[in-house]
Amino acid sequence: MESGFKRPVIIIQDDAFNDSSINTVIVVPLTTNINLADAPGNVSLSKKETHLSKDSVANISQIVTLDRERFLNKVSNLKHRSLMQIDEGIKLVLSLS
Repeated sequence: MESGFKRPVIIIQDDAFNDSSINTVIVVPLTTNINLADAPGNVSLSKKETHLSKDSVANISQIVTLDRERFLNKVSNLKHRSLMQIDEGIKLVLSLS
């Protein structure tokens, strides 16, 4: 992710890590570049679901670890179906399936 650039993300690490004293969080960044929806593993998300101002794409190939200090606020929870699509995308990108 670009240094100093604020972007919405989806936290993908297990809640056990989220609730721990580990100071990092594994995330998938969101982009409003809808053309990226066709990339293998990526997942389209509506603005209604994300509560963002525009439709977005979970850019699965850009999984990154961030310091907790970089997080501003929680925006929404995703639907189970979207989370399962993201899970499948991660398996595809990391050759886990």
